[in-house]
Amino acid sequence: MDRHCEPQAATIGEGAGATPQEIGTGQRHMTIRTAAELSERLAAHGLLLRGGLELDPVTDGALLEQFQGRRQLLLIGNVGSAIWPYLHRFMADHPAASDPLDQWTEIVLQAVAGEIGAVSLFPFGGPPWWPFQQWAKRADAVSPSPVAILIHPIYGLWHAYRGALLLEEPIALPPRSGAPSPCDSCIERPCLSACPVGAFSASGYDVDGCARHVNGAAGHDCQTRGCLARLACPVGPEYRYDSAHAAFHMAAFRRSHP
Repeated sequence: MDRHCEPQAATIGEGAGATPQEIGTGQRHMTIRTAAELSERLAAHGLLLRGGLELDPVTDGALLEQFQGRRQLLLIGNVGSAIWPYLHRFMADHPAASDPLDQWTEIVLQAVAGEIGAVSLFPFGGPPWWPFQQWAKRADAVSPSPVAILIHPIYGLWHAYRGALLLEEPIALPPRSGAPSPCDSCIERPCLSACPVGAFSASGYDVDGCARHVNGAAGHDCQTRGCLARLACPVGPEYRYDSAHAAFHMAAFRRSHP
């Protein structure tokens, strides 16, 4: 699984333990003024505007205290393997990069932040630890799934949140979809039976058991294809990660769980 997809505690390949970092821009170019312009700019890197929310003085008090004057938060992410060609090119150009996904994300979103007069936040490198998962539930049509990743009614489990932008002047956004969780009508729940070691259950996610399997000889299928439980989900199969993309994230999971 890919890092920072619905940042959950200790989720396979999702950057368990990785937490947000604030990267301010301080620039006020404001060459992007609408959601359509922002979406076009992000698409040039395989990224998407995943939704947004108006900051609430009670719920978002700590955020507003640190970033006074900011009124709107926009979530930026990816769907499927749209980012992979750009990330792969970055990796080829920067072979010594210690964490190419995070570094590429920072470079891209800091540049975009400067064009929209925003402050950029990330689900890695903290403290502070910003609640990306809770923001996602407020801004996007996602809900919890049995495999500890937020599920989308169209994209399934094949999406991620890579960062957020804080704006002083809100931009108009499409309304949030009210589509129900696809898990509510999924009777068979193949995701729970697909894991070779039963790492996902009603009691939670057995990270250690998962890591032992993935790092062993019997885990070759998981290493090369990606999480088998995730692959078993019937929602959004057309958005499944390409094999090279999936292998990249599984390699990151193995490094963080030796």
